[in-house]
Amino acid sequence: MTEEEEADAPADDAEAETETETESGLQAGDFVEIDYTARTVEDDQLVDTTDQDVADEEGVEADQEFEPRTIVLGEGHLFETVEEEIIGGEVGDSATVTVPAEEAFGTYDPDAVETVSAEKIDEDDRYPGAQIQLEGRTGYLETIVGGRARVDFNHPLAGEDVEYEYEILDEVDDRERQAASLFEMYLDVTPDLWIETDEVEEEVLVEPDEDEGDEDESDAEPEYETEVVEKETLYVESTPQLTMNQQWMFSKQQIAQDVIEKVGVDRVIVQDVIDGAGGMGMGMPGMMGGMGGGDGGDLEDALEDADVDADELVEELEADVEE
Repeated sequence: MTEEEEADAPADDAEAETETETESGLQAGDFVEIDYTARTVEDDQLVDTTDQDVADEEGVEADQEFEPRTIVLGEGHLFETVEEEIIGGEVGDSATVTVPAEEAFGTYDPDAVETVSAEKIDEDDRYPGAQIQLEGRTGYLETIVGGRARVDFNHPLAGEDVEYEYEILDEVDDRERQAASLFEMYLDVTPDLWIETDEVEEEVLVEPDEDEGDEDESDAEPEYETEVVEKETLYVESTPQLTMNQQWMFSKQQIAQDVIEKVGVDRVIVQDVIDGAGGMGMGMPGMMGGMGGGDGGDLEDALEDADVDADELVEELEADVEE
């Protein structure tokens, strides 16, 4: 290599390094909205779809609406082979990807087909094709003869290659949409939510003054001072669907932390909304008008307006309690 070539080499290496660092197209961590339909390669059996027309054609009965999904690339929301195909792509790209069985639902394991006592299976599930839970495992009842049952603990699609046909519809940059999509993915619930910047008081540890080094730092009491800081807050309106969701009950801390990291807010506040229009359920026509009019009327006035005797009402309520 000549001296001139040697002088050019470092610059070429730097350019190559820069190109590697600035990868183009969609990357892991990006939120994207996609449309897809997945079918088994061998039998053309529908596995999953976001297309309502496809679901209708296949006669899929479900309470949910079939619509495009927003996912986070690189988080395992789709099979790895599909995500690898999408990464580096652009909005508008479409393709068909085949996911091998071992990555999809696993290879078929003959040893996972077992014969068990029929007594271990609930009577209502003792028929071929029933999905059963047995000792913490999910299986499908193949046959039942006498007191013995043959159960297949393989996934129903084990051994099947799956073909994904997808289209990238949009890159989702709006953080409120990002947060809503995460709740939808984890909980199948999309609550009302919004992001605000709040001023919050925080207790901050005061660093000791270096000039006052005579005092033993180990004996000194830590000092704190109150500072006002700005925090981006994701507010989530708590609905009955969210409150009663079992996944939310047991994993709200982990879900909220994941939303904080992926959306880039400082905290999540879930707040209850009590709607005064819901009524008290007393079952007495005209009573609410007397109680909620804002004219200072008390309960006794309301009962008079409703032509209800207070003593009789109390007696009836006590009788209901005793029963």
